[in-house]
Amino acid sequence: MRESEIEKYLVKRVNDLGGEIRKVKWIGRRHAPDRRVMLTDRCMWIELKATGEKCRPGQLREHERMRRQGERVEVIDSLAGVDEVLS
Repeated sequence: MRESEIEKYLVKRVNDLGGEIRKVKWIGRRHAPDRRVMLTDRCMWIELKATGEKCRPGQLREHERMRRQGERVEVIDSLAGVDEVLS
C-alpha cells in the first residue's frame, strides 16, 4: 500500500477520535518524523512508510534521539498499524 493512502487513513482516524494532527516541516533537520498526532490522553510522532518499506539509517538515529528525550515515535506501514497505534 502507498504511503499516501496510509497517511489519509491516519488523518481520518485521528479526526474521528477528536484529535489533532499536523504535517511537520523540519527546517535544517533531516530524517525527522512526518506527522504529529495529538489526542487528549497522548501525543506522538508518526513516521509513515509504504507497506514493507523500512526506515533509513538516518531516520532510525533521529527517532532514537527523540525517544531518549521522552518523545513517543511510531513507524507505521499499514492501515492495521494505524489502528494499532491509535487503540
